[in-house]
Amino acid sequence: MVRENSKTKDLVLTGLLVALVFVATRFINIRLPIQSNGGLIHLGNTMLFMIAIVFGSKKAAVAGAFGMGLFDVLSGWAVWAPFTFIIRGVMGYLIGTISQAGGKKGNSFTRNLIAITVGGIWMLLGYYIAEVILYGNWIVPFGSIPGDIVQVVLGAMIGLPMAAALKKSKVV
Repeated sequence: MVRENSKTKDLVLTGLLVALVFVATRFINIRLPIQSNGGLIHLGNTMLFMIAIVFGSKKAAVAGAFGMGLFDVLSGWAVWAPFTFIIRGVMGYLIGTISQAGGKKGNSFTRNLIAITVGGIWMLLGYYIAEVILYGNWIVPFGSIPGDIVQVVLGAMIGLPMAAALKKSKVV
């Protein structure tokens, strides 16, 4: 009975984390009209960073992949969904793995910042390649890089203190 209860709690928590990423991406965003290829700045990254640092790589991979992938499907950007699913899933996994490594368990600001930097670089490269595939052009995707950098920096500025506060509160 205890084992079943634990699996159920884990499933419910993971579902809530997916929803948290989706809601922060869908409803807390700013569209970027200056980019020729669209795009937006959203707080889904904030939630993904916090989840990766607090809950680890597996939950972050699932929350990032499904939360932001679902956003793409439901927001009219379905063509992006397969790319987002992979890019954000790997991003969450990388950040969670690096932040939890070395016995730090997400408690080292420096390691967490390094994790987000590595995850951010992966995101920039991933979306650049996705745009090259979708637009058939090596130059146009450079227009998205400034907005993507703002997303990562803003996500880190809010997500790192959130993760620290949540870990300190001992709620999870």
